[in-house]
Amino acid sequence: MTGNGGGKVDYDVVVVGGSAAGLSGALALSRARRRVAVVDAGEPRNAPASGVHNYLGREGASPAELYAVGRGEVEGYGGTIVDGTVESVLRAGDGSFRIGLQDGTVLTSRRVLAASGASDELPDIPGLAAHWGTDVLHCPYCHGWEAGGKRLGVLATHLDTAVHQALMWRQWCEDIVLFLNDAGEPDTEQSRQLAARGIRVVDGAVAAVEGDAGLTGVRLASGKFVSRQALVVLTRLRARADYLSGVGLEAEEQHFGDLAVGTAVAADSSGVTSVPGIFAAGNLTAPMTQVIGAASAGLAAATAINAELIEEDTSAAVAAAAQRGGILQS
Repeated sequence: MTGNGGGKVDYDVVVVGGSAAGLSGALALSRARRRVAVVDAGEPRNAPASGVHNYLGREGASPAELYAVGRGEVEGYGGTIVDGTVESVLRAGDGSFRIGLQDGTVLTSRRVLAASGASDELPDIPGLAAHWGTDVLHCPYCHGWEAGGKRLGVLATHLDTAVHQALMWRQWCEDIVLFLNDAGEPDTEQSRQLAARGIRVVDGAVAAVEGDAGLTGVRLASGKFVSRQALVVLTRLRARADYLSGVGLEAEEQHFGDLAVGTAVAADSSGVTSVPGIFAAGNLTAPMTQVIGAASAGLAAATAINAELIEEDTSAAVAAAAQRGGILQS
C-alpha cells in the first residue's frame, strides 16, 4: 500500500500507547512479521503503584519493570519503540493514516491500534493526589492484599458506591471508617449491613487528607481528625482519546447505574471501532479493566488487525496477478 504522496507507508500498524494493551498487541503483530511501531510517552496509568497484581507469572512486578520487559520483547521480534506523544491521527487520501507526534514527527501506517489508556481524576480534596497509588487507593483486587490489616477509610462521593466499596474492602481490612462527606445518609438496610460488618460511619465533609511520608488520617471540615493509614476513593476515569478527533472518533460518557463514571472509546471484543482501520484496546475502551485484561484485549485487537491486513494483502496480490496476466479469466 502506498502512503500520502505515492511512497510506501512506514508501518503496517502504529500502536499508540506502550502499556499492557499496546505492547501485547505490538508483540503479536511483530511475531506476525508486521512492520510495527509503538509510540509511547512513558506515562502509564499505574505508574505510582509499587507492583502489578493478578498478572500470572509477573505477580508483584513494578509497572516500569513489566513495560521494560515488554518493550524488549517487541523489539526482539523487529518492532520499533518510539518515545513520544501522539497529537493527531488523520486519514490520507489513499486510506492510510498519518500519525502526528508532539515533536513534529509524522508516521504513516495502514492501521492504528489506539491503546493510550485512561487517566484517573481525583476528587478535589487537598492531600489526595500526593498519596495517589500508594495510600490513596481505588481497586481492592489491585491493592487489597497490601492494605490488609491497615486502618482504612472510604471517602464517599456517591453514597451507594461508597457503601459498596466499604463492604467489599471489609474482605481485606477489619478496621474501616466510611466518611460520608456530605454524600447523604445510609438507608436502613445499608446501615444494618455496615453495622453488622463493624464499619464505622463518620458524618461531615472531608477537608483534607494528611500525612507526609505516609497517610496519617483525614481532617474533617469541623476540625476533627480521624486517624487512617489508607483511603479508598472513587475516581472519574477519562479516556486519553483527544488525538483521535481528526478521524471522527470521540470518547463517550460511561454510566454505572445513575453514576457517571467517566469516558471511553466504543469498540467491540476484537477492538473494532466505528472508524475503519482504527482499532482500540485496554483502558481506553474499558477503564476498569485490570492489567492482565488489558493485555488480553491488546492481543485480541492484534489478531483482528492482522486478519484484516491478510485479506487486504490477498486482494492486492490477486489484482496484481490479474494485471500481469497471471490469472486466467473465464
